[in-house]
Amino acid sequence: MRIPQATYRIQFNANFQFADAEKIVDYLADLGISDIYASPIFKARQGSTHGYDVVDPNQLNPELGTPEAFESLMEKSQQKNLGWVQDIVPNHTAYDSENSMLMDVLENGASSDYFDYFDIAWNAPYGDISEGVLAPLLGNFYQECLENGEIQLQYDATGLTVQYYSLKLPIRIESYVPFLTHNLGKLRRTLGRNHPEFIKLLGILYLLKSIPTETKGRERYDQLTFVKGLLWELYDQNHDICQFIQDNLKEFNGTPGIPESFNLLEELLREQVYRLTFWKVGAEEINYRRFFTVNELISVRVENLRVFHDTHDLIAKLVKTGKFTGVRIDHIDGLYDPQQYLERLREKLGDIYITVEKILEMAEIMPSNWPIQGTSGYDFMNRLNGLFCNCNNQERFSEIYGQFTGLNPSYKDLFFEKKHLIVDRNMAGDADNLAHLLKSIANQSREGRDFTLYSLKRALVEVLVAFPVYRTYINGEGVSSRDRHYIQEVIAQAKQLLPLQGKELDFIEKLMLLENADYLTEEEREQRLYSVMRMQQWTGPLMAKGIEDTLFYVYNRLVSLNEVGGDPAQFGLTLQEFHEFNIQQKETWVHKMNATSTHDTKRGEDVRARINVLSEIPDEWEQHITSWREINQEHKTKLPDKLVPTANDEYFFYQTLLGAFPFAESEYSEFIQRVKDCSIKSVREAKVHTAWLRPDTDYEEGFLAFIDAVMQPGPENLFFQKFQQFQQKIASYGVYNSLAQVLLKLTTPGVPDLYQGTELWDLSLVDPDNRRPVDFEHRIAALREIRTQASQDILALMKELLSHPESGKIKLFAIAQILKAKSQAIALFQAGDYQPLKAAGKFSENVVGFTRSQGNQVAIAVAPRFLTHLIQPGTLPLGQVWQDTHLKLPSGLPSQWQDGISGQPIQTDGTLSIAQTLTHFPIALLISQTS
Repeated sequence: MRIPQATYRIQFNANFQFADAEKIVDYLADLGISDIYASPIFKARQGSTHGYDVVDPNQLNPELGTPEAFESLMEKSQQKNLGWVQDIVPNHTAYDSENSMLMDVLENGASSDYFDYFDIAWNAPYGDISEGVLAPLLGNFYQECLENGEIQLQYDATGLTVQYYSLKLPIRIESYVPFLTHNLGKLRRTLGRNHPEFIKLLGILYLLKSIPTETKGRERYDQLTFVKGLLWELYDQNHDICQFIQDNLKEFNGTPGIPESFNLLEELLREQVYRLTFWKVGAEEINYRRFFTVNELISVRVENLRVFHDTHDLIAKLVKTGKFTGVRIDHIDGLYDPQQYLERLREKLGDIYITVEKILEMAEIMPSNWPIQGTSGYDFMNRLNGLFCNCNNQERFSEIYGQFTGLNPSYKDLFFEKKHLIVDRNMAGDADNLAHLLKSIANQSREGRDFTLYSLKRALVEVLVAFPVYRTYINGEGVSSRDRHYIQEVIAQAKQLLPLQGKELDFIEKLMLLENADYLTEEEREQRLYSVMRMQQWTGPLMAKGIEDTLFYVYNRLVSLNEVGGDPAQFGLTLQEFHEFNIQQKETWVHKMNATSTHDTKRGEDVRARINVLSEIPDEWEQHITSWREINQEHKTKLPDKLVPTANDEYFFYQTLLGAFPFAESEYSEFIQRVKDCSIKSVREAKVHTAWLRPDTDYEEGFLAFIDAVMQPGPENLFFQKFQQFQQKIASYGVYNSLAQVLLKLTTPGVPDLYQGTELWDLSLVDPDNRRPVDFEHRIAALREIRTQASQDILALMKELLSHPESGKIKLFAIAQILKAKSQAIALFQAGDYQPLKAAGKFSENVVGFTRSQGNQVAIAVAPRFLTHLIQPGTLPLGQVWQDTHLKLPSGLPSQWQDGISGQPIQTDGTLSIAQTLTHFPIALLISQTS
């Protein structure tokens, strides 16, 4: 198995193609990257900016370039010994016209070759799908779209389709009959009853009526192809038949302003396998499983062995040919049986590097029996980030937040409240489906015969809302002690909230723990297992939407902690907890990824690094925000029931501004728009004053006006002058937090992952802001310049970089130097032991140190934190400012070292002086020089 030394995430899209990636291969290799980590490169819906809306997993995305361009990129990567870790999407595909398998299902229904590919209610022992697969893709109410003429029947060589703007859905073959028989007498009179081509048309109608519904497989497809071909031939060659079909299309498509003129089209639409609806209907009625609450992403039944093999065919071929050396699994928790999927994947792909996108809560442990190398790194990101949040100031920050906003929220209460909100507003249909399934099971026994659908749904929702983790992993092999603990915990909580529904909750507990009664048939046991595994698929989306996409925009005490997989209620992490986590990772998941920025993070790594500085200076933070609010009060919009923005949104806004404010003045104009976009997304996600489902334009416009007013630069803007002074101070300390993050990520157990562009400052906000184009030419030139200067006079280079940190080159220098040092001791950093070092002296709380050791090789990493207690703004955290601070070294270590970053020799005598170690640069990576 090829284990990456360092991965570099690339976001492919139409504006960054295979050919563009080939141009940066030399740069990545020179930087010290061992493996490209690619966003999905399979055919996605047209114009996709991220690739997760796949329409064909067995075809490379033509928008990314030709197969030849891909081959050229592979060849260049392999020449530079770069591996390729590919992000794959087994959970869902796009609900889109380009998804040929789905369109086949929507055209042929139960007769489709792909009938069981998608997670639609007809594959479940519950749910009424008599009205068709929901297609909640309309931008307005169905009646409005229909009577405005936005839904149109069309005909071309592929057959009859219904089109709504770019959406194009097929018409089932049985519906051709009413269309072609409409006004048929008029065509007969035009052509004559005995006209050869009229007789051909009658023959086509006869064939259409006689295609038996039970005909399936190749026979049915051959018949459809034959009949459609005959019809197109008549249309293409006979003017009168062409006009007849065109006239029918016009009549079926109605006339806006005459509602009854759309009756024919509506009747035709009622016959289809699908049911077109307003997109908001998907929140309350849904008969297919989606990705989270995204109607445009329909889930795949990858647990079906045929579906698994068919959807992984190209992936397997690219692994077999050596092009993919690893894979990253998107949204593993969405799968019906993650363990089964991973075992099948391991068997199919062989001994390659596999990581999973798994959100682990702070106290959660990943299933140890998964045949993988670990997670894609969110767990590490939150531990590392928490290390730079000063735990000692938690109560003070809670007090400041409460006084400023007038809110005194309990995070635990909000946790339940926001998940309930998502059930009510966004996932009511999903909850109904589960409740119906539960009711059918309850009816099988005298114990549950009297349980009403209402009472079961209420109890079930309370249980699933209470889950403190994304999901459990119960399957046919039974219930693990981990999962039993979570289930018993949430049932106990639910009983406290619903004391009158104890019997329903007891029933749900027995069901979830698979405590089946002896009298159950094998079929009933399978149905119970099915219901439990369905519930497990639902808790993840509920957690994601309720917590990360709602609560994290409401609870704003310190927004650097509001990150994917994070717990904002936990104000920072102690140094001991950080070390304990790394020791555990070394013992269990030594080759997992360590990330600090991804395509899903709420804010860039350097934005968080800045905001964390606030945790060190609560009193100063309070003084500034109190002053800012007073200055900016005049810019607020007064609505009947509130001022815009509200205090909570204003508090969020100031943190965002401090964290993401650009170094370069030339970027400021663009920055204002980025902040506006982020702010509107944030308040919609919060779902307090406005929301995606029900936008409040008055609130949103008021917020945008506020941003415009307070962000206007100039001497007359008192807020802007005061803000900039404080922001520059925060940014200066943020630089050192960022450098410390770089060192710790690159040297702790695991595979460090760099997100595209973050080798310079990453001041991105939430997506799509973090998918903006990366200026690689600038980075290539910067690295070349750094390499040249470092080879000539590295001390002068470091001095220059510290004097001008705004360029970001100081971060690039640190990454390049650390990766270079690691490349000379690969085994040490991939498998070496991890041992925390205890600090002593005046600033012992401000330094993080540990050793990595294997055999005679040893490395020591040294990083600072909480520097507002150590230096004044403008002062460097170097040399004697550390006074007597030192790290105690274990016995038996060598005394001669070389700093892999500065290149300078360091000598020790059982202790490591921080003043001596950090003489030239704020972080250090010492490598032993003698055995």
